[in-house]
Amino acid sequence: MSHAITHIVERINTTWQRMQSSSTPPVHTPLDISTRLSDLAGMQVYLKGEHLQHTGSFKYRGALSRILALDDAGRKKGVITASSGNHGMACAMAAREAGVAVRVFVPQDASPLKVQKIEALGAQVIHADGDCLVAEKTAAQEAEREGKAYISPYNDELVMAGQGTIGKELLHQQPHLDAVFIAVGGGGLISGIGAWLKAHSPATRVIGCWPQHAPAMAECLKAGKICEVDEKPTLSDGTAGGVDEGAITFDVCQQVIDDTVLVSEEEIARALKDMVAFDNTIVEGAAAVAIAGALKYAPQLQGQRAAVILCGKNIAFDKLKTVLCTT
Repeated sequence: MSHAITHIVERINTTWQRMQSSSTPPVHTPLDISTRLSDLAGMQVYLKGEHLQHTGSFKYRGALSRILALDDAGRKKGVITASSGNHGMACAMAAREAGVAVRVFVPQDASPLKVQKIEALGAQVIHADGDCLVAEKTAAQEAEREGKAYISPYNDELVMAGQGTIGKELLHQQPHLDAVFIAVGGGGLISGIGAWLKAHSPATRVIGCWPQHAPAMAECLKAGKICEVDEKPTLSDGTAGGVDEGAITFDVCQQVIDDTVLVSEEEIARALKDMVAFDNTIVEGAAAVAIAGALKYAPQLQGQRAAVILCGKNIAFDKLKTVLCTT
């Protein structure tokens, strides 16, 4: 096991202790076997319910981890981040619970509903003069100028450690897993969980799942370096977008991801719709990517035991309606 993995595992343990003493620790989310998916896949499929986490996604763990690690001076100054989705809501709630002021930069075309949700959690929202990348760059520049902490959605080892607490929970709930399926965007989620699994259950295969339309990290891993990747619109908007130059998650992903699976928009839509139709459960596109990935990869795991991380449920109503009515 590399020094980098050992370091992340130590961070996860420290983060776990901090979280337990916070006023609003992350929800200890359930791990339930899905009879339907198990029958479809020919293997035991467990669903880790991070869609039931505070603010509706796993992102709360990473945001809380980063904010709880601030010193007194950092807390007084406040924090800055950029996001129009799950990360923004997570930072807003985590900061509110810790009594820390937070400013969230959003893209110019951010959904009014998403902005309203972030503001309702107590954050100050600033519209950047451009897209997501412009919002992120502006936020990082403002944080540096004002001497405040900038909370990246994934390119931060404390954020990664927060997401890694899912791996710790997972092995407490089911110590014998042959594989874990995780949707990948910037790589913070799979890096954190993967590091914990490599340290405590090295035989468990860590399978990264991507939409065929947005495989940025997968292509970077294939190339052996961070590179620009052309992407198309996808139902999994939570995992879309490029990988930052110098992202710490890239090296970790190289070490922890055992295999990759790419799924089509049709497969993502089917997974979304079936969760609603058969399980009365709403998940977002990224969670459906992991479900679809598990079903696609299942022939290689017949009779074995796998977990799927349901990373969130924050899908736009219009998008869900379209999937339900057309798939």
